[in-house]
Amino acid sequence: MSMMRIAATFALLLMTVSGVRAETVSIVAFGDSATAGYLVKHDEAYPAQLQRALRAKGYDVAISNAGISGDTTAGALRRFDEAIGPDTKIALIEFGINDLGMHVPPEKMRANLNEIVRTLQARRIAVLLIGLGTLDLSDVARANDVPYAQWDLPEHKYRASDGWHLSAEGYAILVARMLPQVETLVKGVAK
Repeated sequence: MSMMRIAATFALLLMTVSGVRAETVSIVAFGDSATAGYLVKHDEAYPAQLQRALRAKGYDVAISNAGISGDTTAGALRRFDEAIGPDTKIALIEFGINDLGMHVPPEKMRANLNEIVRTLQARRIAVLLIGLGTLDLSDVARANDVPYAQWDLPEHKYRASDGWHLSAEGYAILVARMLPQVETLVKGVAK
């Protein structure tokens, strides 16, 4: 047997014995103050809590928090390339509530969300679209064939000090609800 063939066989044996380490799945939580975790500590915001929950289940993930308080769908389009790095495998998209507060026409907000989702899909990035409170974006999710999570908690419960934004406990509830959907996405991209 040649030395090259012995070396190749040995390398294959090492990989089989030690297991091949999968690449860390890069996830971006892209949104407004509800993603940023306004009025809670950084490690209490949903991206940090979701990362801990996924890692506790054995998933090798890294979630970056690309949430900016006050951001809109138009703002998201402007900072898209900065927020969504080339190694991103999954994007969790939560926008729209500030558009409504600024009286952006709903059809414009939905058009912007469609553009965000379609651009992600064109880059082969898996998407979970998130609606907040009374803002139902399930039609946008259906139109783009992506999973959807509705963040709805009872009014005045699980809120931060302003009575509107979410508390750490509120985020924990939402993370538990959306965890199965995110797990499915991670399994799909980790193949």
